[in-house]
Amino acid sequence: MNIVISAKNIELTDNLKSAVEDKLGKLDKYFVPDTVVNVTMGVERGRHKIEVTIPVKGSIIRTEQESNDMYVTLDLIEEIIERQLRKYKTKIIDKHQGGGNFRQDYIENDFYEDEDIKIIRTKKFEVMPMYPEDACVQMELLGHNFFAFVNAETGQVNVAYKRKDGNYGLLEPEA
Repeated sequence: MNIVISAKNIELTDNLKSAVEDKLGKLDKYFVPDTVVNVTMGVERGRHKIEVTIPVKGSIIRTEQESNDMYVTLDLIEEIIERQLRKYKTKIIDKHQGGGNFRQDYIENDFYEDEDIKIIRTKKFEVMPMYPEDACVQMELLGHNFFAFVNAETGQVNVAYKRKDGNYGLLEPEA
């Protein structure tokens, strides 16, 4: 596994680089040797942030976490990636796909028990035709961080969402 580390607004010390290689090096048992793991570390508004992206066949395993301490953030990253790997492994097995960047012994054997995804609540709502800007206003009034609606311009279902930077995003289906 090839770990590529970059840093923003912090100095990448040998101790920090070593900690990243030790923590993410534990994931080596899951991937073939030529897998590239991209790690971006930084400090924004006093928060220590780490982003990890691992391109795998037909998908991307990615997580972004932040906390008050870079080493705590690194622990969170490791846990989340292992959870994502278990879910992705189940998907590969269910669809009888090839393993791509994964080691064959990982796909064939259980390193962890699979976690089931459980939907604990279903909510029904009326989907109203409206413009994206109106959907953002409605989302703010409800205090939600996303809002599903029928776009009055296109007639398609869209999702407006609040981004971490405080701006808004819009999800539209491809034609």
